[in-house]
Amino acid sequence: MDVAVSDAPERKRYEARTGDEVAGFAEYMLTDEMIVFTHTEVDPAYEGKGVGGALVRGALDHVRGSGRSVLPLCPFVKGWIQRHPDYADMVYKGRPSRVSD
Repeated sequence: MDVAVSDAPERKRYEARTGDEVAGFAEYMLTDEMIVFTHTEVDPAYEGKGVGGALVRGALDHVRGSGRSVLPLCPFVKGWIQRHPDYADMVYKGRPSRVSD
């Protein structure tokens, strides 16, 4: 299946399209340092056809070019990254805490 992934910043999400139809999307929040993926949906008509994986891969490839880290709050995005360790370097690593007793 031919899936095109593009950023739709006015809707704060990446969209996966097949032809003119939106087959899925990954919503995000953006900061100067990172992009936080909060929710991913694939239209039921496209489930099990690789749309979700293509969506996450396309979004992460785009983010890699921006120099931002990724915080995957969405379980689908988090699981996808865990299964594709070549993207693990993009995951945000929080700074050590300076809190003491």
